[in-house]
Amino acid sequence: MVDDRHMQRAIELARPHKTHPNPRVGAVVVDSSGRIIGEGAHLGTGEDHAEVVALQAADKASVGSTLYVTLEPCTHHGRTPPCVEAVITAGVSRVVVGVRDPDVRVAGAGITRLRAAGVEVIEGILAAEIREMDPGYFHHRETGLPNVILKYAMTLDGAVAAVDGTSQWITSEEARTDAHRLRANADAVVVGAGTLRADDPRLSVRIQGFEGSQPVPVVVAGTGDLPETARIWDREPLVLSTTDRSVPSGRVVQVEGKDGLPDPTSACRVLSDLGYLDVLVEGGARLAGEWWRAGVVNRGVVYIGAMVGGGSGISPLAGGFNTVGDAAVVSLTRVRSLGPDYRIDFELK
Repeated sequence: MVDDRHMQRAIELARPHKTHPNPRVGAVVVDSSGRIIGEGAHLGTGEDHAEVVALQAADKASVGSTLYVTLEPCTHHGRTPPCVEAVITAGVSRVVVGVRDPDVRVAGAGITRLRAAGVEVIEGILAAEIREMDPGYFHHRETGLPNVILKYAMTLDGAVAAVDGTSQWITSEEARTDAHRLRANADAVVVGAGTLRADDPRLSVRIQGFEGSQPVPVVVAGTGDLPETARIWDREPLVLSTTDRSVPSGRVVQVEGKDGLPDPTSACRVLSDLGYLDVLVEGGARLAGEWWRAGVVNRGVVYIGAMVGGGSGISPLAGGFNTVGDAAVVSLTRVRSLGPDYRIDFELK
């Protein structure tokens, strides 16, 4: 229970920070009497790692201490020296590791080095909670692709918009605010060119008092022109296209594709190479359907509004659903109410 409590604190320290492409990591140093003498979190690329920050805070009192760290200490030189050597030099006698680092440059080597130096190592404390704290990092290191979350809002009878394209507002203010919190946790928010033309979105987080970093807006372009007066150009977006094209602002990255449409897997690899490991796909139906059928979506968030369309509107995923055997089996991981509406989270099995 003591190990759980200190690891929980390390998780709390790590959770608020957007550090990708690096992992979120928190660390706590505890002396022999059980008193916390140092805490730290990794704040982002180029910053000291959590273990180093916590050990610096503990200073000489770290000799004989226990270090709690959410992720296995690294052994490789990056922009900062290896953490495992800092731990050994500080005289820590016991290290409690939440999860082994799946990065091939570490992958157990940090734990092996600590044990070889005579440091007691305990593994697997609150491992599931730590993985859930930073799903983008773990998914990327294990698959090479970003954690792609498909988000949409629909009526109780399954329409994301009416036949004429109108969709404001299917859900309540409570649900829409929650959707902005979802954006706040993403590295990038993706829409197709059709949504850009129809809705003119900014793809920004608009929550009162929000002071965190905004997600990068991403437009997946097809063969048509993009509207030059769209509000998104104010935010210097990333445009993924199969051809080089001129845009009012931002950056164009060419990706592989077919018939002028970017390949979803190639697009995802570009995003992860740029350090965007938590990617939120917001539509429209054509883009959502293409990415779903490509198998790059691994999570979903569905907002169900307290509204019935009463007819055949626009469905969340464009494309045919020919037989029940084509359906993907998912795990419903959370269901909760938001005002008059509901939010359902799911993961692909």
